[in-house]
Amino acid sequence: MKVLLGQDVKGTGKKGEIVEVSDGYARNFLFPRKMATPADASAVNAANIQKSAAQHRKFTAGIKARENAGQLEGKRVTIHANVGENGKLFGAITAKEVAAALKEQQGLDIDRKKISIEPIKTVGEYTAKASLFENVSAAFKVVVTE
Repeated sequence: MKVLLGQDVKGTGKKGEIVEVSDGYARNFLFPRKMATPADASAVNAANIQKSAAQHRKFTAGIKARENAGQLEGKRVTIHANVGENGKLFGAITAKEVAAALKEQQGLDIDRKKISIEPIKTVGEYTAKASLFENVSAAFKVVVTE
């Protein structure tokens, strides 16, 4: 019996795939647990539409990430911080503060989880990297001042 998997099933297949399974396995295990539906024409067509929509969303996200990387590459972001003796900061500058400064100064809304930088504890100029999408990243400067 051909079934359309509604979720990943170990040893059988991944979500959205059409697989051939035994009748008993489908009727007694997959269907009652709503892990699969019979692979009739309407279900297959709906799965194909969903798959093409997901590919389109991924494609447009990649284009937007490349545009953001082009805008971000080589930019400078300045962060003002409270400084104690010897140029040491009270606390540290993290990716959260860098993301907020990017949004404020450059108008780019980059998720803090995509920015990789070591916690900054002294005044100076540092290089940060933002991984925006698969194989798309941009390097920029973070300048910390008093």
